[in-house]
Amino acid sequence: MSRTAQPTTKAGRPSGGLGVIPWATLAVSIAGLAVAAYLTYEHFTAGTTLACPDTGVVNCAKVTSSQYSKLFGIPVALLGLAFFVGMTALSVPPMWRTGSPWPARLRLAGVLVGVVFVCYLIWAELFQIDAICLWCTVVHGLTLVLFTLVIVRQALLPPSP
Repeated sequence: MSRTAQPTTKAGRPSGGLGVIPWATLAVSIAGLAVAAYLTYEHFTAGTTLACPDTGVVNCAKVTSSQYSKLFGIPVALLGLAFFVGMTALSVPPMWRTGSPWPARLRLAGVLVGVVFVCYLIWAELFQIDAICLWCTVVHGLTLVLFTLVIVRQALLPPSP
C-alpha cells in the first residue's frame, strides 16, 4: 500500500481537514475560559461559593486570598482569563488553517508562558500557601493538556520551507 502526499498550503501545512488536535485545543481552551471566568468572578465579588472546603489542605479560600493570588497587583484569576481568551482566539479553525506562521508561534509562546506560570502557582500552593485550590487545579490541568496538544501538533507539522 503506498502513501500519497497530502496537499499542503504555502506554509507547508496540510490543507485538508484540521484533525482532532486543533478541535481538542479549542475545546480545552473553552473549558479553561469557563473556569477562569468563574474564578475571576469569584475574585472580584469576594464570593464564597467556590464549592471547595475552606479548612485543611484543600482550601480554595486560603489560596485565592493569599499574597500569591496577585502578580504585580493583577489578580492571577484575571491573568488566567486573559490567557484562555487568547488561547481560544488562537484555536478557532481559521487560525489553524491560515498560511501565516504567526498563529502557531503565538500558540506555542502562549502555552510555554502558561505552563511556566502554572509551575510557579503549583509551587506557591504546595510550598508557600500550604493549601490547594481545586478550581485552580482544574485550570492547571487544562493548561498542561493545552501545552501537550500544542506541542504534539507542532511536532506533527512538516517543517516550513
